[in-house]
Amino acid sequence: MTQESSYIRWFESIGVNDVPIVGGKNASLGEMVKSLKSKGIRVPDGFAITAQTYWQFLEANNLQSKILYQIEQFQKGEIPLEKAGKTIRRLLVRSRFPDEIAEAIREGYRQLCDRYNLEEVDVAVRSSATAEDLPDASFAGQQESYLNITGTEEVLEACRKCYASLFTDRAISYRETKGYNHMDVALSIVIQKMVRSDKACSGVMFSIDPETGFPNDILITAAWGLGELVVQGSVTPDQYRVFKPLLKRPDLKPIIEKSLGNKQEKMIYAFGTTKTTRTVPTSLFELQSFVLDDEDILQLAKWAELIEEHYRCPMDIEWAKDGDTGELYVVQARPETVQSQKQAGTLKTYSLKQQSDRLLVGLSVGDAIASGKVCLIRNVTDIEKFVEGTILVTEMTDPDWVPIMKKAAGIVTDHGGRTCHAAIISRELGIPAIVGTGKATQLLPADQEVTISCAEGEEGYVYEGLLEFESKEVSLLDIPQTKTKIMMNIGSPTAAFRWWQLPADGIGLARMEFLINNIIKVHPMALIHFDKITNYSIRHEISEMTHGYEDKTDYFVDLLSRGIAKISASQHPQPVIVRMSDFKTNEYADLIGGQQFEKVEANPMLGFRGASRYYSDRYREGFALECKAIKRVREVIGMDNVIIMIPFCRTLKEADRVLEVLESNGLKRGENGLQVYVMCELPSNVELADEFAKRFDGFSIGTNDLTQLVLGVDRDSGELADLFDERDLAVKRMIQRLIKTAHEAGRKVGICGQAPSDHPDFAEFLVEAGIDSISLNPDSVVKVKRRVAEVENNRV
Repeated sequence: MTQESSYIRWFESIGVNDVPIVGGKNASLGEMVKSLKSKGIRVPDGFAITAQTYWQFLEANNLQSKILYQIEQFQKGEIPLEKAGKTIRRLLVRSRFPDEIAEAIREGYRQLCDRYNLEEVDVAVRSSATAEDLPDASFAGQQESYLNITGTEEVLEACRKCYASLFTDRAISYRETKGYNHMDVALSIVIQKMVRSDKACSGVMFSIDPETGFPNDILITAAWGLGELVVQGSVTPDQYRVFKPLLKRPDLKPIIEKSLGNKQEKMIYAFGTTKTTRTVPTSLFELQSFVLDDEDILQLAKWAELIEEHYRCPMDIEWAKDGDTGELYVVQARPETVQSQKQAGTLKTYSLKQQSDRLLVGLSVGDAIASGKVCLIRNVTDIEKFVEGTILVTEMTDPDWVPIMKKAAGIVTDHGGRTCHAAIISRELGIPAIVGTGKATQLLPADQEVTISCAEGEEGYVYEGLLEFESKEVSLLDIPQTKTKIMMNIGSPTAAFRWWQLPADGIGLARMEFLINNIIKVHPMALIHFDKITNYSIRHEISEMTHGYEDKTDYFVDLLSRGIAKISASQHPQPVIVRMSDFKTNEYADLIGGQQFEKVEANPMLGFRGASRYYSDRYREGFALECKAIKRVREVIGMDNVIIMIPFCRTLKEADRVLEVLESNGLKRGENGLQVYVMCELPSNVELADEFAKRFDGFSIGTNDLTQLVLGVDRDSGELADLFDERDLAVKRMIQRLIKTAHEAGRKVGICGQAPSDHPDFAEFLVEAGIDSISLNPDSVVKVKRRVAEVENNRV
């Protein structure tokens, strides 16, 4: 039977109320062992060395007055931070544990060995400060961790090093910034059985989207080997997203994103040397493979949801997979400290007012924009060269960089993912950062003027020059309800989560061609008939892009379905109308491999586009892939709020043929609640609205094409720009007729165009005409909703 003393406490005997005794990490581990192991969450066993032990260690070695003296000298400016910290750390490392304490720790380690039936169990020795991981502060990575420690004397030595790490320069600086008294913070220590993730993988997950605060998202990052490289930002990990509300459905796999990371290194155990771990290159197979399969992704997500439910707040969780047993473990959980502290009621948005050459792309952290000169610093030893207010460019950061990070206008790194140190601290400081660019330190020379934008979705961009930008604060308070549904136009999955707080009634237009053009980039027929591609360089490019897919069409279906699912998740369970592809032939030809499968047309705007492609032998197979993606979104991932919409449907005969093709691909209108809408962008759609209404569940007016064809004006013609006006009486009468006829047939009518955003009088006309929904660009939603409410109130 295990024994406890005032010096050690086993995980099963501590919980969240014991932070003053065992610190944040230990208290959280104990809470999970006590409350969540019974729900299937695995936590490696271990014990805490109490904070009281730390105080007794200081007292036995007469250290408190010596530490205070060094801190006071630093605060007075008599000595630099570096000297104060180094002196304190040396004092702690060279001190000895009193015999009684040392024996208690040795006995705890022996008992842990007995629990695992090992002569010497491998443990992680981590710090657990009594002020760490509070809801309003993150001490992420400030104290050291020592991995693969075996043997009683090695454990004692690692404990002394943990005590010393309480006074690293970054920890002292952070406490100064947050206003913590240095002598109010004690250090407890975690002694925990290692998970053999050096033979498998590890990572970090959030039970909330850490960038936007979207509460229904679980973000998981993963890399090969021990987890230190993920936290440090030395590698760019895989990234997975899971839609939380559908996790309890056993028939679904609500994984809405899988992104391959550039995992060039991994940390593993070291043997036969003084070092306990070492970093080695990953194999080509590991580099090109996803770390987690779907089963593991869903298991971790379910655990994240259980942990969040137990703690009743968004959580930041570390996990590891054991390569010997194949089992997953949670090794740490703490409250998320950025999004959970934000005030609700306002939405701040940033937008560029100028454009320039795009120099780099990476993962965006935050949603702001910053500009300035590049301050290139490769090594932490050179941080004194940092110039306040510049853009810090470096390979990666660790807690030693915090003193200059808070002085930067923005940060750009070569390595790292959303859960790396640079990302965590940038969020907390409110500084825009772009991580994982791969080559920022190579491409951005010192003093170059750049603008970094995190305002364009999940990808962040570095632009050349100092570009003008603006920020706006939109109040989300006291927004009136409207009878007319106000929806959004969304093309990019990366941008969808940015707007989840808007009071929208769903998404009225999600353009499939945007996903194909920007994410897939390959012509679907080039994937179906890859063996017929004659251009060698194109074959090579497609092979590289589809690596890991035995069937290249799965590449198309996977990326398209997850892109649609992510957009749909942002508004679930509100309706999301996805328009099937509506490229023109010249646009299809611009896709990789497209020229071999597209013919040149004199007038692509009125040519082989929209519905006419879906049943044609020239594209029927490509449309089948689009249908397969939709079917997966609705029936496998679970986004049954997706409505599909058919564009540019010229005739009733064409409508019937398209519906037949949809049904042959498993998308039968009315089955499993599937609704099919049609775009109204041709005079024939209005003239035969009663007949189209028998075939479709609703209409969405495309004002650009409808205006073009009603007025006979090329919408892209500069010379005829004055004639192109959606508010022309002929267009408005067409719209009135459509709404009247559709409503008589019991069908809804929406509109998805820019005109209601640009012209308040046009929005007023639509409401007067009885439109059911207006779909707008996100930045217009609040403004138009308020205007529509006024119009509706005036009609009463």
